[in-house]
Amino acid sequence: MQKHVHGGDIYTCRPKVDFSANINPCGVPEGVLEAVRNCGQALANYPDPQCRGLRTAVAEKEEVPQEYLIFGNGAAELIFALVFALRPKKALLMAPGFAEYEQALRAAGCEISYYELHEEQGFYPGEDYFAQITEDVDLVFLCNPNNPTGVCLERPFLERAAEHCLKKGAVLALDECFNGFLDEPEAYSLKNRLADYPNLFLLKAFTKLYAMPGLRLGYGICADEELLARISLVLQPWSVSVPAQAAGVAALQEEAYVARAREIVRTERQRLTDGLTKLGLTVYPASANFLFFRGPAGLAKKTLEEGYLIRDCSNYHGLSEGFYRIAVRMPEENQGFLEALRKVLF
Repeated sequence: MQKHVHGGDIYTCRPKVDFSANINPCGVPEGVLEAVRNCGQALANYPDPQCRGLRTAVAEKEEVPQEYLIFGNGAAELIFALVFALRPKKALLMAPGFAEYEQALRAAGCEISYYELHEEQGFYPGEDYFAQITEDVDLVFLCNPNNPTGVCLERPFLERAAEHCLKKGAVLALDECFNGFLDEPEAYSLKNRLADYPNLFLLKAFTKLYAMPGLRLGYGICADEELLARISLVLQPWSVSVPAQAAGVAALQEEAYVARAREIVRTERQRLTDGLTKLGLTVYPASANFLFFRGPAGLAKKTLEEGYLIRDCSNYHGLSEGFYRIAVRMPEENQGFLEALRKVLF
């Protein structure tokens, strides 16, 4: 059986600090913890399959109609549900890109076409990208900011991609799970164009921004209610638990927490960038809560020996050995990591 490698596997190696998973360094908000603690008696009931309380809260926060929303057991479930609802014959992915798009497509027997991103162009797609959206492409995945490179696609690029997909009859799945860490999230989103592009499916999650991957809560936003109905048919019943729904409602009230996290990420991202650069490593420009860099082969194994788990990106399509990704964490953790890195490099 093929093994799909992701960040955050602390159960295998038991690191001192996990830099491999791109989670908000501030930890779970207190309001979320309190909401989960208060769910005890409600666990005797099935979860609301319509996620009504959560739906109302998300619609208000995102400023979209409630009927545009669909919820799942993390963004991963919605990726698989979208693919199995559409059953595309051919899909277009950027490479390198998030591995679960490929995993879902292969599970559905879909042919995959890759648009290769190149280091010389800063891993930013060129004008030739749009020619890859051909008549036989049914589904296109974009991640913004891209994982693992951290590159942000500008609004004009996103709009052109959505327009090309609309003309060719393809669905555009735009993954915005890291959008909340950006200084100007709306500048890199197509949320206000949903009515113009019924073929657009925005993918979001509480996982990264609110540091709650263990609860599994994601949602999609789409103006095509028929597509949402098709996706609902392939979702398992009650996939969003009572604690997850309560946590989601509570998380949306944590505005001060999000503002603080963005400030910490901005400052610490620069600290890590400067530190990695001084150590002679090639660091690529970043805007979210993680950094993508190039270093010597075998670096991940050496840092793990010092207690720091980082993401070895050599298994991403389009990348070779020597590419790595690290999360931006709290000041003392970042400083400790840089000291450990200096030790293993020199």
